[in-house]
Amino acid sequence: MNPPLYSSSEKGYTKPMNATPIRHILFDLGGTLMHAQKNWVPILAQGDQALGEKLLEHNIKLNPKTFRARLHEYYAQRDKDNRETTYHFVLSELLTELGYAEVPESVIRSALDALYSVTQSNWILEEDAADTLQKLKSKNYQLGIFSNAGDDKDVQELIEAFGIRPYFDFVLTSAACFYRKPHPRAFEIALAQWNISPNEAAMVGDSLEADMYGAKNLEMSAIWITRRAQFKDEDMRRIKPDFSIRKLDELPATLERISITRI
Repeated sequence: MNPPLYSSSEKGYTKPMNATPIRHILFDLGGTLMHAQKNWVPILAQGDQALGEKLLEHNIKLNPKTFRARLHEYYAQRDKDNRETTYHFVLSELLTELGYAEVPESVIRSALDALYSVTQSNWILEEDAADTLQKLKSKNYQLGIFSNAGDDKDVQELIEAFGIRPYFDFVLTSAACFYRKPHPRAFEIALAQWNISPNEAAMVGDSLEADMYGAKNLEMSAIWITRRAQFKDEDMRRIKPDFSIRKLDELPATLERISITRI
C-alpha cells in the first residue's frame, strides 16, 4: 500500500509527508527585484530615437516608430506561443527588409546598446531587495533568476549595475533560452542549473500568468509578490498562488512557514 501523501499535524494543518525542503528560490526580475521609476512611454520613445541616431551614424535610416511597431507585432506572437524573439533578430530582419542586407553585428549591437542605455536608467532596485537577498544567502538558500526579456546583454548589465550578481547562482533570460515563462521549458532550464526536481524550488514573481501559473504547472511552490502586480479578475479566479506577499522583506518568514509544513 502506498503511504499517504499528507498527514495531520498537532497544530491542525496538513503537511506533506517526507516532502523535500525548499532550499532553491527562483526569482523574476522586473516588477519583483526591480521596478520602473517613470512612465515607459516617453522612455521607450527616447530609447528608440537613440537607436535610430546610432544607425544613422552608419548611413542606415530607420524611423524609430517603424522599429517599435515591428516589435509589437512580435510581442503579439510571443504572447501566444511563449517563445522569445530577440530584439537583435527583429532589428536585423527589419533592416534587411528595408534594403540594408548584411549589416555588421557590431552595428546592430551598438544600436541596441544605445536603446538600452536609455531604458536601463529607468530601472531601480527595490529598496528591500539587497537586504532580503543577503538574508536568504545567510540561511544557505540557493538563488537564481529567470527573466522574460528580449535581450540577454541588457539584463546581465542591469544585474551588474545593481551589484546583486554575487547572490545568484545564475541569471537566465528568455532571450538566451528561447522560451518565455510560463512555458514549462523555461522553468525546466532553470531547475536544470541546480539539477533538482520542481518540488525542491519556489518561484517568486509578480506575474500571475508568467510566474505563478508557470510554476504551479510544474508543481513548484508559487509565491506571489503583489506590490507591482498587474492582473485581471479572471486571472485571480483561475490562478491560485501558494502564498501572497506584498514586499520582498516578507519572503524569509514565508519560506520559514513552508519549511515548517515540510518537516
